[in-house]
Amino acid sequence: GSLAPLLEVAARHARGVFVLAATSNPEGAGIQNADAGGRTVAQSIVDDVAALNLAALPQPGSVGVVVGATLPRVPDLSALGGPVLVPGVGAQGGRAEALGSLGGARAGQLLPVVARDILRAGPQVPALRSAAERFRDAVAYLA
Repeated sequence: GSLAPLLEVAARHARGVFVLAATSNPEGAGIQNADAGGRTVAQSIVDDVAALNLAALPQPGSVGVVVGATLPRVPDLSALGGPVLVPGVGAQGGRAEALGSLGGARAGQLLPVVARDILRAGPQVPALRSAAERFRDAVAYLA
């Protein structure tokens, strides 16, 4: 598909790639939730990424997806076999304690993004460090 050149370069350099699947951007919902042969476009993207990650088993694959933390419905992530970048935790309303059941993801798969909330604690380094440690502790159960 259209990502093949990017995936080839990433593989050649032993790097990973994240593909947008289900973002919390309101304008994206019309496309991401559209029907694509009995499943949403977002689920279709997750399923395609899962197929790419099969070659890496039993290790996690190097292709991940982005799924927003504030979505009312998320794709099924249980067969993804790769990482899930989860923006929207903290300032955007996503709660760290609610991530454990996100789309059936397995332990260690979720990578929550909390940058905005941490940056709000600054600019003093001790306050930034404290905010980062607070979020680290809040998501430690996901490991």
